[in-house]
Amino acid sequence: SKPLRLHAREAEEDEWLIGFGSVAGDANLSPAGDMVEAAAMLFDCLHQAEAAPQARIAVAPIPWNGLGAAINDRLRRAAAPR
Repeated sequence: SKPLRLHAREAEEDEWLIGFGSVAGDANLSPAGDMVEAAAMLFDCLHQAEAAPQARIAVAPIPWNGLGAAINDRLRRAAAPR
């Protein structure tokens, strides 16, 4: 239900950052940059962000290769205006 900003390298004011790889955040899909781990953590991280006090969510860049395409597709749909 919160606005979602994609391809963020750092959180802006009032954002909960979901990190990936070297982009640290309030939560991280996979510090090692592992796509399988990122896919497994996606919904957990989104639920954490929804429960956080920040009004918006930011997500670090996710490569488009392999499972990254599916992860990016899900994030793109979540970021779409409602």
